[in-house]
Amino acid sequence: MKLIAMAAIVSATLAVAGSSLSFAGETPAPEGARVYFIDLKDGDTVKSPLTIRFGLEGMGVAPAGVDKDHTGHHHLLVDTVLEGEALNEPLPADEHHHHFGGGQTEVTVELSPGTHTLQLIIGDHNHIPHDPPIMSERITVTVE
Repeated sequence: MKLIAMAAIVSATLAVAGSSLSFAGETPAPEGARVYFIDLKDGDTVKSPLTIRFGLEGMGVAPAGVDKDHTGHHHLLVDTVLEGEALNEPLPADEHHHHFGGGQTEVTVELSPGTHTLQLIIGDHNHIPHDPPIMSERITVTVE
């Protein structure tokens, strides 16, 4: 009887602890949410520095660290592809992965002349993509 009671207590404790933890890719994406570029489309020819405005529908923007349902913050991917297991982990911060954890909705970036790919992805309060990931179309721009 003591063993059954102990098992019940352990199970209940694990259930409560597990429900309060956020694991990779476990933040649900609101149905119909989408992220997109405003005033920038695939094939555009642009000048640097380039101001990029981020659009978001079906959810709100909240700074990194703020755990609120149906929110996230923007990340800009430059000349890189994010797929597979990388979508279940915090997004890296480097020259190809730009974080806007303050809740910013636009940025001015310096891009070298030539062709570049750009893509937006929304991260949760821990910089982890939602499930399923909320990603824009990957576009290609040419910088003069």
